[in-house]
Amino acid sequence: MDVGVVLAFLFGLFLLYILGMLLVIPIKLIIKLIINGVLGGILLLIVNFVGSFIGINITINPLTAVIAGIFGIPGIILLIVLQFIL
Repeated sequence: MDVGVVLAFLFGLFLLYILGMLLVIPIKLIIKLIINGVLGGILLLIVNFVGSFIGINITINPLTAVIAGIFGIPGIILLIVLQFIL
């Protein structure tokens, strides 16, 4: 084998590695946002169900869904605090 062929092969492997890393990072972010969104929606339902007994009601609309979806548990706590303040 020629040295040029080996270097070209190694360069190709390096480019595949870089391409793989560029694709893996956004996929991890998307999966994290999906998991946070599902958990935030479930927590909104639980807070509304349990809160109905003690007078806490968080209206589920696109804004509260986005806050709960992006921030998860801290977002739910933020919405509860805002409910008491406003």
